Amino acid sequence: MEELKRIEKTALTRAKKARTSQDVAQLRAEILGKKGALGTAMRSLGDVSPEERPKLGARINEVKSRIEEALDEAVTRIGVAERDSALASGRYDVTLPGRRMYPGAPHALRLIEDEVVRSLTPLGFTVATGPLVEHDWYNFEALNMPQDHPARDMHDTFFVGKNTVLRTHTSNTQIRTMLTRQPPVRVLAPGMVFRKDNLDATHSPVFHQIEGLWIDERATFADLKGVLKTLAIGLFGPEAQIRLRPSFFPFTEPSVEVDVRSPMLKKGLGWLEVLGAGMVHPAVLEYVGYDPEKVQGFAFGTGIERLAMLKYGIDDIRLLYENDLRFANQFASRAGS
Repeated sequence: MEELKRIEKTALTRAKKARTSQDVAQLRAEILGKKGALGTAMRSLGDVSPEERPKLGARINEVKSRIEEALDEAVTRIGVAERDSALASGRYDVTLPGRRMYPGAPHALRLIEDEVVRSLTPLGFTVATGPLVEHDWYNFEALNMPQDHPARDMHDTFFVGKNTVLRTHTSNTQIRTMLTRQPPVRVLAPGMVFRKDNLDATHSPVFHQIEGLWIDERATFADLKGVLKTLAIGLFGPEAQIRLRPSFFPFTEPSVEVDVRSPMLKKGLGWLEVLGAGMVHPAVLEYVGYDPEKVQGFAFGTGIERLAMLKYGIDDIRLLYENDLRFANQFASRAGS
């Protein structure tokens, strides 16, 4: 008991005299730490008779509570003193105007991606992502493009290994999704893609795509047209029109190029190509283990940069990558619109 009185008196005195946060931290360790004075006292309870042990334990807890209270008061006192000292020394000039907060602006590419997702999620689409570095099978072969297929030449691929590539489209995410899910499947796959293009006003070796996939027992070309119309209206306004032209993609049959026309776009531009689409090729369904006699579907894909340049009247793709705040801040008012 006498030792506890001495510990308490010493601790309270030192707490009152403490001048820095370091002083308080050191005192807390010396008294309340595992190897501190009170810790030693707690361990000595085993040497006390069972009759006196409860009384001594209660006394130790009382001392500990008073010391903790004194240390907390010291911390508060020192914090106030440090603040007052800083003000007195002129570190803070309260007569200066406050610092202006500059809110960030969403990037044009994120705005377009969000608009596509927002337009199509009411139709049951969900968002999926896949790896940027991909095996050849997911990027080409499962999409009906074997090793000697001429369509591979259209992709100008970055190979990082014998059978490993930087993905040339986000279709790899569609393949991976179908391998892990049974129909119905409705998924959007946004993300970064890579092709060996020289950087100029309309090309970049790194750009972004968003692709859509719809697989079930009854999906038709008419459903595809309805989805594309919904997407066009979401991006380019209620008066947007679409036009489909026959085309070729190895992973869809039949395939189409999709053009759009809208008063929201620059006058005089007329029909503008915005994306490719088509009914998923039966061979692709077989690659992922689906029975093309039982299920069918469609897919579509577009470049996000392409849509952003059309919608916002951007004439140089490099503006989207240069992080110029004068350019980026133009889109601040469009967030959430």
